[in-house]
Amino acid sequence: MRKKLLYLLPLFAIFGSCEKYLDVNKNIDAPAQVEGYLYLANIIQQYQGLYWDIRAIGPMTQMMGTTSGTYTTFANQYYTEGSDAGGELWRVVYWNQGMNLENLINQSLEAEDWTLAGIGYAMKAFSWDQLTKVHGEVPMKDAFVPGLLSHNYDYQKDVYAQVREWAYKAIELLERPDDHNYGSKITDNDYIYAGDKTKWIRFAYTVIVRNLASLSNKNNFSQDYAQELLEAAGKAFQSPADDATVKIAGGSQSAPYNEFNNFWGTARPNLSYSFFQHEWAVQVLTGTVPEYDETTGEKIRLDQNPYHPYKLAAKQIITDTLTDMPGHFDPRAAVKLGTTSNKLFQHLNNADSVKAYEYYGGMFTSTVGSIGTAPSFYGRNISSTFTGAEHDGIGRWIYRDDAPYILTTYAEVQFCLAEAYWKMGRNAEAFDAFKKGVAADMETTARYIYPGKEGSPTGGDKITRELFTSLASQYVNGPYVGGLDNLTLSHIMMQKWVALYPWGAPEAWVDMRKYHYDISYTGGYPSNGNGWVQALIDQKWDSDPSKVYKGLYLGPAQVQGRKSAYNVRNEGSPSYRLRPRYNSEYMWNLKSLETLKPIPGTADNYQTSIPWFAYPGDGPQ
Repeated sequence: MRKKLLYLLPLFAIFGSCEKYLDVNKNIDAPAQVEGYLYLANIIQQYQGLYWDIRAIGPMTQMMGTTSGTYTTFANQYYTEGSDAGGELWRVVYWNQGMNLENLINQSLEAEDWTLAGIGYAMKAFSWDQLTKVHGEVPMKDAFVPGLLSHNYDYQKDVYAQVREWAYKAIELLERPDDHNYGSKITDNDYIYAGDKTKWIRFAYTVIVRNLASLSNKNNFSQDYAQELLEAAGKAFQSPADDATVKIAGGSQSAPYNEFNNFWGTARPNLSYSFFQHEWAVQVLTGTVPEYDETTGEKIRLDQNPYHPYKLAAKQIITDTLTDMPGHFDPRAAVKLGTTSNKLFQHLNNADSVKAYEYYGGMFTSTVGSIGTAPSFYGRNISSTFTGAEHDGIGRWIYRDDAPYILTTYAEVQFCLAEAYWKMGRNAEAFDAFKKGVAADMETTARYIYPGKEGSPTGGDKITRELFTSLASQYVNGPYVGGLDNLTLSHIMMQKWVALYPWGAPEAWVDMRKYHYDISYTGGYPSNGNGWVQALIDQKWDSDPSKVYKGLYLGPAQVQGRKSAYNVRNEGSPSYRLRPRYNSEYMWNLKSLETLKPIPGTADNYQTSIPWFAYPGDGPQ
């Protein structure tokens, strides 16, 4: 019999600093083979690793700022050698899921447990799609070959094709007749869909959509990828009821293990006040993107209102400040953003009260922004606490101890579809998908609203679900969505960015990189001297119709509040990938890293190596 190893990893987290495994072939008290379903629960719970790494990726998308010393380097778009920060997804794919997922698939195939094998392939496709988008080139063919002491890297183009192949394999297996009586083996261990095959099939198609959508800025997208995306989207998620989320136990301080709580909840100090909303996120969600003087890069000061001290751009993409007019206020601001307004949680069902909240964002590595100080994601200007006369309770929205981990949503699929249609010149269909995407994100956002207790400063959301739903209906039918008279790529991509905020930061980063951060350049792709120099990035002005993300300027851009150079190792470029996990690749697989092209993985600026999905063609050799 082929030797099998079962890696025993506790649910929700790995406890202690040393990982151990049980060799079932040498343990006389264990069976010769572990049934495949026993791997399932643990494999699914490892998706909390995505939220670990969003602490690195969130600041790169200007969804987050951070004062955490480990992660400020990512906010400044460069890499600190010797740190495993930003390497959790790598660990998830190669270790936490790793051979557990391989064994689940292989044993299920051998036993003709087609449903279980199909679920395994769907998760494998999802995980590897995320891995290559974040890290670029990765060891794939050599990943789980027994006996290897080093692992060759595969180029992203090949990994992309394999991801879709795994997804289609998942669909094939899930569509096969399966008369095995699983009892509760799958339903009790599947924390995403409880064994619902239809939803797992839609999930696999959604992975294909996500994979192909990242190629939308390639020269051959319409010819080689768009039709496949459209066909997959038609079979992917059909409504927000299909959203893929990982259910967790929660329990806050009463949980038997702290790791039973959401990674971003108050019971686990992973966000606390070390992470906070970036000012660009606040500007986008409140319609306060400023206008810049294109001759100086300075904002135009008005000195009329301390909350709005600068002239605002005439064209806002998501919303504006005309809150008295129906459909102009985006209620997602009151849920997705933290605010210190309404400390006693009063009048949560009153529209005028909610619309009066004030929001502040910080900078890349400071809570102090251009007009004020950003609160924590829980809504106070102090580190999170869960006890006392005033506290954050068990959190709010998706920063709640019992909130599930969001993997992907129907709204995201619709925005991918809208972008594809727009690129193909099918504007009416693009507009329809766009409207569905915004409406779906409203539904998904509302699902996790837990209003605080009126009159008590003890945490929760500062709006009721009833009021949110009413305001959402007005917004969806208002001038920024249903009444929009000229759909642009900016409307699609910025609404997608809002829908992904902040759980989908990795996919938002994909979009920003494929559009090259709106850097102004000529030719195939930006480069030193053609988009940036050592101390300055030349970004498109918001007045440029081709600029996708209005108001977005990187740290060394030519506008007020930026103008700070990146680390010299970047040679002027923003980051285009995270380096592989240090204690895996830089300790044990260095020679394989050295062979990577066009920039070796050992180079000081490897993090700036543009991934294949962001090249208009196949890229330099």
